Amino acid sequence: MIRKFFALAIIALCTVPVAAAAPPHPGQPAPDFKIRTLDNKPLALEKYHGKAVYLDFFASWCAPCREETPEIIKLSKQYEKRGLSVIGLDDNESKDRAQGFSDQFKVPFPVAVADQKLLDSYGVIALPVHVFIDRNGQVKLYRLGEMSNDQIEAAINSIL
Repeated sequence: MIRKFFALAIIALCTVPVAAAAPPHPGQPAPDFKIRTLDNKPLALEKYHGKAVYLDFFASWCAPCREETPEIIKLSKQYEKRGLSVIGLDDNESKDRAQGFSDQFKVPFPVAVADQKLLDSYGVIALPVHVFIDRNGQVKLYRLGEMSNDQIEAAINSIL
């Protein structure tokens, strides 16, 4: 009886569809999304066509994300006049947690809570994730994991 139960459980697990989180590759169009920012404004990637975009996927509990945020803020201000748009995308946390993170660091760019569909479209399986999108809407660099300040700045320059 127990063997039969385990055999059925294994068959059931093997037939459950699992969504593969495949990140976009350099040269591919960046997956579009439409969500609302923490201050309830509409945010659609298509509105940024013609601009260099840096998507920063983070979470309030992510230590490397917390370490990188002050530099990302500094670089967002430094390169804004050259056409850089930074968008912060919280990894499916509550709006309150995302707002607390944004308030703590005084994030000057739009921040939204990314739902699972958005996270899957960008292959977010761990944090942080950095996506640099050129002015043509093509992914220039996709990076899972921590980046140094120099690496972030070089990636920004590659899309400007």
